[in-house]
Amino acid sequence: MAAEACAVEVFDPFYLLISALITVGQQLAFFIVAACFKFDKVTDFAGGTNFVLLAILTLVLGGTYYLRQMLVSFAIVFWGVRLSAYLLIRILKTGKDERFDSMDRGFSLSFAAFWVGQAVWVFVVSLPVILVNSSCDHNPTVGVTELIGLFLFGAGLLLEAVADQQKFEFRERDENKGKFCNVGTWAWSRHPNYAGEILLWWGIFIACTPVFRPWMWLAILSPLLVSLLILFVSGLPILEKSANKRYGGSSEYK
Repeated sequence: MAAEACAVEVFDPFYLLISALITVGQQLAFFIVAACFKFDKVTDFAGGTNFVLLAILTLVLGGTYYLRQMLVSFAIVFWGVRLSAYLLIRILKTGKDERFDSMDRGFSLSFAAFWVGQAVWVFVVSLPVILVNSSCDHNPTVGVTELIGLFLFGAGLLLEAVADQQKFEFRERDENKGKFCNVGTWAWSRHPNYAGEILLWWGIFIACTPVFRPWMWLAILSPLLVSLLILFVSGLPILEKSANKRYGGSSEYK
């Protein structure tokens, strides 16, 4: 299909520097607010909305609005808005984020390190959508690869959203206080929401690959980072340790 140059070039042709600067700026701003008031209610909201901002910004800067760009960008926006809203509502109800119980929520190195890590996470995981939106001069016809990727994204998003809602409703019932959630998708896995998260990011990556130049395959770091963080760093290891203490003696948990 016919292709053209991007409408606007900012710093570099692929919007990498402007995306990095905006990400650092947003995370720094939220860190200052959070540290001033010593609370953690905006941490996940700051991350999720940053993805939305980068998807919209790079799409608009490119100005070509190819079908592939629109589909991938809309997917990221929908995911980011849903997850940010859900996590904000959840933290407002629970009152605090247990991940930060062992650290000073003010201007401490440990709290600052979280925000630095979140900035890196947002930028790296956003690489596929940044690169697809800046690939204005290469627009192959949308085909099977994109459909497979978007199907995986849709399946992952549905699994994550359903799992989140099921757990939220389970915890809202007084009779379930102190119990491990094992209803619906949680009867299949202790972490169905994380399974959905990993699946959807692999889907986004696959959907973007038809426009990749050889060096752009570095964007595989996006789903790899999501998978590694969930499986080995800030996802399963932390939740499993906490759940083992809280529900270790429960037959539902085992």
